[in-house]
Amino acid sequence: MNSAFSLQTRVSGGGSQPLEYWGADCEYGVLRDVLLGPAQHYEWLKTSSVSKKSIRRRYTFDAQTAVAQHSEMVSAYESAGVKCHILEPDEALPYQIFARDSSVMTPYGAIITNMANWWRRGENFRAIQTYEKLGIPIYDYVTAGTFEGGDFNVIEPGTVLIGWEGDEGRSQLSAAEQLRDWFEAEGWEVMLADIDPFYVHIDLMVVMLAPKLAAVCLESTDSKVIDWLKSKQIEIIPVPFKDTLDLGCNVVALGNDRVLLPRHSHTLKERAIAHGLEVFDPDVSMITPGGGGVHCMCQALRRDPG
Repeated sequence: MNSAFSLQTRVSGGGSQPLEYWGADCEYGVLRDVLLGPAQHYEWLKTSSVSKKSIRRRYTFDAQTAVAQHSEMVSAYESAGVKCHILEPDEALPYQIFARDSSVMTPYGAIITNMANWWRRGENFRAIQTYEKLGIPIYDYVTAGTFEGGDFNVIEPGTVLIGWEGDEGRSQLSAAEQLRDWFEAEGWEVMLADIDPFYVHIDLMVVMLAPKLAAVCLESTDSKVIDWLKSKQIEIIPVPFKDTLDLGCNVVALGNDRVLLPRHSHTLKERAIAHGLEVFDPDVSMITPGGGGVHCMCQALRRDPG
């Protein structure tokens, strides 16, 4: 671990140096270290169409079950050989469990995002504290608007899909453009995709499973994005719209043809196995009604190169 913590490593105009130990250049390289959020302060809040429906229909939330399921997910990661790190916990941050949103990992260091909901913005500070503790440099900070990590989707090395939802959503165009400018300067191909705020983040409908293999909800994903993926010879495993609403497309590639997905994602599980993937499927059914799945709950800290 020869990286030293730094508050900013991004070189203006491009040419930033990749880290030697930490970092990830894709979503499917073998996952070695992952950042997760604490579960002990979690509760459902009105943050998305999913959580609003859960609260509106008076579904029952049980905190002990959520903590137990989170522990099961951690065990699944560990059984796959992944070392788990936990964000610095803060009892004032009930949605800290969704570690994807407060930061983004790149080959050059972490990006600290800019959360949309005022009551989640403290998560960014705890993320900085965690990266300092681990000795992981920070690439830069999103400052041009609100942006959350679920909208930063590295399709393959040097290629990123960035989602934005506008002023009514969680990530704004101005922030997406700021990120685009940074990564185009680094020599990356960047595609911006506007999505309906109903879907919250791009990773609810497009997630990489393995090299040249993606899980995609065809009904909710813009045809331009689908055509772009196909132009890269990426095979698509379709996930039904109903499953997407239950976070069934929000999954994590573990590398070496392995994937972690929620137990209730039956369709994708069957199709992934049919494609020769090994599946880890913890029960997270008490967590997902709050608006986030297993991909929302993690941020890769170290992956093998794609």
